[in-house]
Amino acid sequence: MRSRRSCLAVPGSNPRFLEKAQGLPADEVFLDLEDSVAAGAKEQARKNVVAALRDGDWTGRTRVVRVNDLSTAWTYRDVIEVVEGAGDRLDCLMLPKVEDARQVSWLDTLLTQIERANGLPVGRIGVEAQIESARGLVEVDAIAAASPRLETLVFGPADFMASINMKTLVVGRQPPGYTEGDAYHYVLMRILMAARAYGLQAIDGPYLQIRDLDGFAEVARRSAALGYDGKWVLHPSQIDAANEVYSPGQDDYDHAERILEAYERATTVDGRGAVMLGDEMIDEASRKMALVVAAKGRAAGMRRTPPS
Repeated sequence: MRSRRSCLAVPGSNPRFLEKAQGLPADEVFLDLEDSVAAGAKEQARKNVVAALRDGDWTGRTRVVRVNDLSTAWTYRDVIEVVEGAGDRLDCLMLPKVEDARQVSWLDTLLTQIERANGLPVGRIGVEAQIESARGLVEVDAIAAASPRLETLVFGPADFMASINMKTLVVGRQPPGYTEGDAYHYVLMRILMAARAYGLQAIDGPYLQIRDLDGFAEVARRSAALGYDGKWVLHPSQIDAANEVYSPGQDDYDHAERILEAYERATTVDGRGAVMLGDEMIDEASRKMALVVAAKGRAAGMRRTPPS
């Protein structure tokens, strides 16, 4: 499992930002060819992204390129030029505004053709699908099942809010007048259920008020509590908060590892299906819950606290 606690957006049209991103502690960096790049800069942005992937040092980070959506004239050239130019340095392509499983299948087929033509391992490059509209949400189960390359479903809140005519211009905050519950809860849970049903990660979208770190952390805690794996970050100042919110607490991580260790001994050495760990009875269900926490902690590079 790739760690995606913080997914940093970097405009492909800005070489200075592409260089700076290489030294930032984000788990994932996605080099953007879509919304952050003006129409007249698209072709140069492709070249910038290929050069950054080939010449840059992205050690320890998941390397992603977001191509343009399939309603545009740019998508196929984005995929071809990026993968032919730097496919061996690329982990995933992100496809925005996905509304139909056939769009993911199209990308899978094109990737396979390019990989075969260029001697790249077929199927190694993954896909991230952005859910950004009412139709995309309605079709999310089929989208999640569309390709074995799919690794992640990503919530795109701004376009989604526009697609349902939500009465607000502030992305991430509750709309004015909505005083009962969370206006985004259904959307987040719907995406999460589809992701988990097909073994995918789920990533929350961006919080646009980049100077409001308290607001960012509050919104991040909302999706982290549901089980999301990470969140987009639009500014370096948001990275540390995302990494903290989407990581297990050290005590929880230590406890999860102890549960796994005790259950392994109980089942393989002692021949029991349940065992006491202190005052807590643990069994197979405990193991499954502990495995989730431990896997996230390991992916984030956490280490157990040494016994005192």
